[in-house]
Amino acid sequence: MPQPHLRTVVVLAAGEGKRMKSTLPKVLHPLLGRTLLGHVLSAAAPLAADRTVVVVGHGADQVRGHLSEVAPDATPVLQAEQLGTGHAVRIALDAVPEGAGTVVVINGDVPLLRPETVGALVTAHEEAAAAATVLAAEVPDPTGLGRIVRDAGGRLEQIVEERDADATQRAIREINAGIYAFDAVRLRDALGKLSTDNDQGEEYLTDVFGLLRSAGEPVAVHVADDHVETLGCNDRVELAALRRLLRDRVNEAWMRTGVSLLDPATTWIDVTVALDRDAVVDQNTQLRGATVVGAGALVGPDVTLIDTVVGPAASVVRSHAVGAEVGAGATVGPYAYLRPAARLAEKAKVGTFVEVKNTQIGAGSKVPHLTYVGDATIGEHTNIGAASVFVNYDGVNKHHTVIGSHARTGADNMFVAPVEVGDGAYTAAGSVIVDDVPAGAMGVARARQRNIEGWVVKRRAGTAAAEAAQRASDAKGAQRVGDAKGASVAPGTASDSEAIHGVTETVGGASGPGDTATE
Repeated sequence: MPQPHLRTVVVLAAGEGKRMKSTLPKVLHPLLGRTLLGHVLSAAAPLAADRTVVVVGHGADQVRGHLSEVAPDATPVLQAEQLGTGHAVRIALDAVPEGAGTVVVINGDVPLLRPETVGALVTAHEEAAAAATVLAAEVPDPTGLGRIVRDAGGRLEQIVEERDADATQRAIREINAGIYAFDAVRLRDALGKLSTDNDQGEEYLTDVFGLLRSAGEPVAVHVADDHVETLGCNDRVELAALRRLLRDRVNEAWMRTGVSLLDPATTWIDVTVALDRDAVVDQNTQLRGATVVGAGALVGPDVTLIDTVVGPAASVVRSHAVGAEVGAGATVGPYAYLRPAARLAEKAKVGTFVEVKNTQIGAGSKVPHLTYVGDATIGEHTNIGAASVFVNYDGVNKHHTVIGSHARTGADNMFVAPVEVGDGAYTAAGSVIVDDVPAGAMGVARARQRNIEGWVVKRRAGTAAAEAAQRASDAKGAQRVGDAKGASVAPGTASDSEAIHGVTETVGGASGPGDTATE
C-alpha cells in the first residue's frame, strides 16, 4: 500500500499591500466572513498538511494574532525584509528543516480559490512525480501578471514576470496564478541558486522553474478550470469586485440547495453561515458570522443577523440581531434590535421598536412595541405593555427582572430591578414597579390624578386653549341648567364624581384591562 505524501503548505502573507492604503495588512482585509488569509487557509485545509507555515512581514503582530484565532496550528515565520517570493519560501522552509515530500505554496490574497482546485493541483503534481508544478489560468486581461511561456511542444519553458517580459510574452494570456506544488528536496536545492538579476532586484520563486528545467528536472503546468478562482487583490476596488464574485458564488450555491433568495444582488451571506431548505431570504439582507436560519424561516427585507440562530418557520423583518436566538415560529420586527443573549422561545414575539438584551422570553409571550427589555426572564404567554422599560442598571451593576407566565403588564411601566412580577399578575398602566407583585395581584404604583378646575382659563387667558375651554364650560353650564329644569336626581343615585371615585377605589387605581396593557 503506497505511503501518504508528507505535505507542507506555505502561505505568502508578508506583503505590505501599499495600494490598499490601509493600516491593516492586506491579507487581513475581510470579505464574507473570513479575511483574505482566512480564505486561503480554508482552501488549503483539505490537504491535511503535516504543517502550515505562514510568512509574515508588514503588520506581523496583527497577522500572528489573527492566526492564533483562525489557525492556531500554523507556524508564522517573519520575513523582516521583503526580498522576494523565493526568499520568503526559503525562510519558510528553514523553519521546517526536516521537511520532505510536497511543498504547496499559495499567495495570501486569492480568496476565491477552491479547495478542489488546490487538491487537483497537488494530485496532478504527485502523480506525475514532477519537481515543480504551477497553477495557470487563461484570463481575458493578463495585465500585471506573470506569463506562462511554453515551448513548441507545449511544455513549460519559463514563467516571466510582466516587468521582465518582452512584447511577445506580454501578449500571452495564460498566467501564473501564484500557486505551486514542489518536491521539497529539489525545491531547497533550487532556492539556493536564485539570483536577484531582474527588474526588482528580488529572488523570484518563479525562477525555480527555469533552474529545474535547465537541470533536466520535470516541471509541469496545471490549468485551473475557472480563472476567476485565481484572481488576487491589490486595492480596495479589486477587493470589492472579489466580494461581489464571492457573494454570487455563495448565493447560487444556497439557491441550489433549496433556499429562496428573493434578490440575490442585495443579499450578502458569509461563508460561515448555515441555512436550511425552504428558508426565504428577502432583499437587502446580511447574514454574517455563525448565523443559522432554520427550515421555512423568513428573514428580511432589510435585516442584519450576526451570530444569530433563527428557528424553523420564524420571521425576522427589518431588524438587527447580534448573538441572539429566535425560536421556532417566533416573530421579530419590524425595527427591532436583539442584542447578545436575547433568547426568544417558540412563538414568542418581539415587535416594533423593541430592544432586547440578555433576556429569556418564554413561549408565546409578546413584547409588541416601544419597549426596552434588559437582563430579564419573561415566562410563557405573557404580554408586556407598550413603552415599558426594564430598569436594569444602577450605574455600577446590572440587576435582573422576572415576569411570570400569563402575566399582563401595563403600558408605560418601569420595572426597577431587581423585582419580580408573579404568574398571572397584572400591573397598571403608568406604574413604576419597585416592589415584587405577587402571583395574581394587580400592581399599581402611580399617584392619584388631581384636576385643577379652571386652570387654563385663569393662567392662559387669551390663548386658543383658554377660549376653547371657556366655550366648553359655557356649553356644559347651559346643559346643566336644562337638565335641572327637566329632571332631578333620584333618591339613592350617586353623582358623577361619586361614581368615578367608587370605580377608582374598587380596582385600586386601574379601571380595567384596557388600562393595563397593549397588544
